[in-house]
Amino acid sequence: MSFEDQVDRLVTMGYPALAGLEEAAFRDVLAPLATQAHRLDAAGGEDRPGRTAYVVVVTRTLVDPTTTVPLLRLVGSRRPGVVDRNHAVGDLATYDPLPELEVPASAAYLLVDVDRGEEFCGVRPEEALPVIRGRGRAPLTIDEGIAVVTHAPELLEKNRCFMLSGSRRADRRVPAMWISDRAPKLGWCWDGNPHSWLGVASAAERVA
Repeated sequence: MSFEDQVDRLVTMGYPALAGLEEAAFRDVLAPLATQAHRLDAAGGEDRPGRTAYVVVVTRTLVDPTTTVPLLRLVGSRRPGVVDRNHAVGDLATYDPLPELEVPASAAYLLVDVDRGEEFCGVRPEEALPVIRGRGRAPLTIDEGIAVVTHAPELLEKNRCFMLSGSRRADRRVPAMWISDRAPKLGWCWDGNPHSWLGVASAAERVA
């Protein structure tokens, strides 16, 4: 999906209002990313099974994840996304990106060469992370997982869901995106528990 199409999708979903901005002001926030996105397009990046070339990430500095998860939809379904009940009220705000990820401190950025990481299905997240790092890649955060399902919902499939090991808090919980009752769900699992239907998503870089 092109950069312009992604921005249009965010506008159609109601992101400007969630950010407390007029549509034109919201588009202005994202506009500086266009040049880099077009360079990626020119470089020939393309979507492949289980991967997408790039997605526009709108961060929690602009919108609250609890308001954007309900906007998510699976391919062919109209059921709204949900935050799992095991995330207590206020829980999502307690997760922060791992410091070494150097996530851009901006309202929006591009997440490049995203892989849902299905090869790590059945692997403990704590064991998958060193492999991902060794490849020069980085695990995804909660904001990034929401962006992936927003712009590339086909990546979230039955038995091919993914953990977001780039967001952590002061315990062993790892947030994850999976499917429940034909809708996307943002939940969490334990770092030491493998799941046959949960991989560990990663990306090549972040571009602000």
